[in-house]
Amino acid sequence: MKANFKFSNLCGTVYRQGNIVFSSDGNTVLSPVGNRVSVFDLVNNKSHTFPFENRKNIAVIAISPDSNVLISVDEDGRALLVNVRRGVVLHHHNFKKAVNAIQFSPNGKYIAATHDSHVQVWRTPNHLIREFAPFVLHRTYTGHHDEVLSIEWAPDSKCFLTTSRDMTARLFTLDPVEGFRPKTFAGHRDMVINAYFSSDGKTIFSVSRDGAVFTWKAKAEDVESDGDEDEDDTPVASTSADAARIANEVAHTRWGVHKRNYFNIPNTRVVCSAFHRPSSLLIIGFSNGVFGLWEMPAFSNIHTLSISQEKISSVAINPSGEWLAFGARKLGQLLVWEWQSESYVLKQQGHFFDMNTLSYAPDGQNVATGGDDGKVKVWNTTSGFCFVTFSEHSAAVSAVDFAKQGQVLFSASLDGTVRAFDLIRYRNFRTFTSPTPVQFSCLAVDLSGEVVAAGSSDSFEVFLWSVQTGKLLDILAGHTGPISSLAFSPTGNQLASGSWDKSVRVWNVFGRSHAVEPFQMSADVLSVAFRPDGKEFAASTLDGQVMFFDVALGKQTSVVEGRRDISGGRKADDRMAATNNASGKSFNSLTYSADGQCLLAGGNSKYVVIYDVRDGVMVKKFQISQNLSLDGTEEFLDSRRVTEAGNVDLIDQRGDESDLEDRIDHTLPGVGRGDLSKRRYRQEARTKCVRFSPTGRAWAAASTEGLLIYSVDDTLTFDPFDLDIDLTPQSLLSVLSKGEYLKALVMAYRLNEKPLIHKVYERIPRNDIRLMARQLPVIYLSQMLRLVAEHLDKSPHLEFDLLWVTALLHAHGRHLRDRSGEYASVFRVLQKGLMDAEQSISRLCEENSSTLAYLIDQSKVKQQEVDVEMQDVQ
Repeated sequence: MKANFKFSNLCGTVYRQGNIVFSSDGNTVLSPVGNRVSVFDLVNNKSHTFPFENRKNIAVIAISPDSNVLISVDEDGRALLVNVRRGVVLHHHNFKKAVNAIQFSPNGKYIAATHDSHVQVWRTPNHLIREFAPFVLHRTYTGHHDEVLSIEWAPDSKCFLTTSRDMTARLFTLDPVEGFRPKTFAGHRDMVINAYFSSDGKTIFSVSRDGAVFTWKAKAEDVESDGDEDEDDTPVASTSADAARIANEVAHTRWGVHKRNYFNIPNTRVVCSAFHRPSSLLIIGFSNGVFGLWEMPAFSNIHTLSISQEKISSVAINPSGEWLAFGARKLGQLLVWEWQSESYVLKQQGHFFDMNTLSYAPDGQNVATGGDDGKVKVWNTTSGFCFVTFSEHSAAVSAVDFAKQGQVLFSASLDGTVRAFDLIRYRNFRTFTSPTPVQFSCLAVDLSGEVVAAGSSDSFEVFLWSVQTGKLLDILAGHTGPISSLAFSPTGNQLASGSWDKSVRVWNVFGRSHAVEPFQMSADVLSVAFRPDGKEFAASTLDGQVMFFDVALGKQTSVVEGRRDISGGRKADDRMAATNNASGKSFNSLTYSADGQCLLAGGNSKYVVIYDVRDGVMVKKFQISQNLSLDGTEEFLDSRRVTEAGNVDLIDQRGDESDLEDRIDHTLPGVGRGDLSKRRYRQEARTKCVRFSPTGRAWAAASTEGLLIYSVDDTLTFDPFDLDIDLTPQSLLSVLSKGEYLKALVMAYRLNEKPLIHKVYERIPRNDIRLMARQLPVIYLSQMLRLVAEHLDKSPHLEFDLLWVTALLHAHGRHLRDRSGEYASVFRVLQKGLMDAEQSISRLCEENSSTLAYLIDQSKVKQQEVDVEMQDVQ
């Protein structure tokens, strides 16, 4: 089993905090999610998350005008400069203070960043050249008396506007201009959120938090200054003769208030704004979840819509002015709205509270998640988007599971119900309840999908229902502690239940004898998982051990001491170092790989571990997050933050928020975890559930950050099998040009370079496919089937791929059947590709059938008209 998994995507979280930005072509939205950045392609309906991580949660991001460079700044002012196309970090930089806003100049040569009450302008580093000190400070601008909130560049990149908490906006020139005095725009009665230039640069609009929009224009020469605009006494000295000769109209204009407009919405404040220069559209996001569009300078309201129950944290408009992107921090919402057609281009929301559980669909295409907010969401692994949300549960969802056959999803909740959802009609078609109200903590579905079992955390019983009738079939009693985990055997007739009473019971639920076999453990059982062949099961306990049992013999086969493997990460209130603190470090979720050779385990730690089942050794350890904003990611506490009164990070600073709604605690009762007497507000880095994909090529973890997906990294594998000095890409191409296709294919697999393999594969003539499949060495069979499956996803040559599948299965059917366990993951990848192709074709046919029917009807009508005309002529 390969262990070269690497981070591939982050689902389940679409927006956390910070600002949303559009790419220069307007087709892509970049959104900060924790300490990562997610990219949403609105045209191709796909999303991915960059692999880089900031040290803490991202506060602000900016993308260069050519969309080549991204800069992301965390809460402490530490920045990463990233190559957008490659997703690679180019440079690290520390601004030394928290950054509220950062902007690239329109020509891309400068980066302006806020620095408390100052503004710093840096030269943009070259993303093609490696430099030792890439960030060069151009100039620091002073003048504001309080924190600077926003920066807006002029279209010509020669000057910029800044706004501040001191209720003013200021105009600065990039380079010193002779005779220029920095302009101050005063008159607002609350802090100024943003200020914007019009397209011709002759008008400035400023927006304040209390809902006032001021329009500033050049003063008439004979009108004396009325105090709206102040000028500093000392002119800025020119450093060069060239700068002095610049005819900068914007800088030399004497600005005055031309018009004052007010939104007049009671008990509502402006939170964010955006301005589209070409069309003069002003977009305002309010604290009550309403946004509006105003056409400037006339201040005519075009559009107003309520899109959220909470305040809109960030707003952006794409370069064409058609799409508006909104982020709501409290609910984790990301919305893209096309205002002209009044329709959503994108509407996504993560789980409001923690994500508790996950389950892969049998074909590996979809992942279902359940959260503390009582919602069940289903995510597409290819696109990374949630396509359906079920909100019938009234309390936290504790477990979700797919039926092995059919499009049915089951969920168990602390509200005392188990629900079955139809994924074709998107409805809750069955609700299972117990005779007396209990809280369900775990769930299992048998192989046929006819029976569903749920374990109770307060009556210590296991309930079984029939999915067809919805009736309660049986109640399995015997445990003396809360049921923590349930698992049906893949062979279909045994149910394993793990409990806090330090035992695992294997029930023969469908046999006449109803035999029960108890297995005693050393500590409370947290998780149980069956091996795919059903002959072995693994159980994790509270003392960090993973025990393996043979089901037929009823005895323990091996044990893994996992406490040392998962320990690590010191919390802010821990009394001892991370190396000595293994208490509470245990695995609360286990899952076997598709071939049964590896076991994936995760728990209350920042680590997820893969074990080799046969040898009982750790293969690899993954750290799910480097985010220092989470508790438990640091190995050593920062002594600079530890004072006589304790750790500074333990101080609750929510009461210091400026807005009342940010100071109020809205957490639901029952969602607290751990010791409820401790006043802890920082989230911990932990994994609540891990699952392997049925294809064996990926695994997912429900963590504090969201749904993390790790997949096999094919780019790094290089297997020098049967390589010799004559085997080169040039020799392969010469063999291919001679028409020796089988030899060329084997050579391509030996080199193991994807572009070459694809080139050879697509050059093989259609008539030679059956012969090639028959002569293909068995050692390359799994790679060939996987290649065809991947080709089905990305290529339009559907018939060619289907011929290959048919030929390979005909030629090697007996070999594949005898080793079905070994090829299980390949079969699932192939099944996924075939089902995708079938669904797309059927969808296309359904769309075209109505068009064809219409055309046939029209032709009949026309024919009738022609017949009538002919009769009239006769």
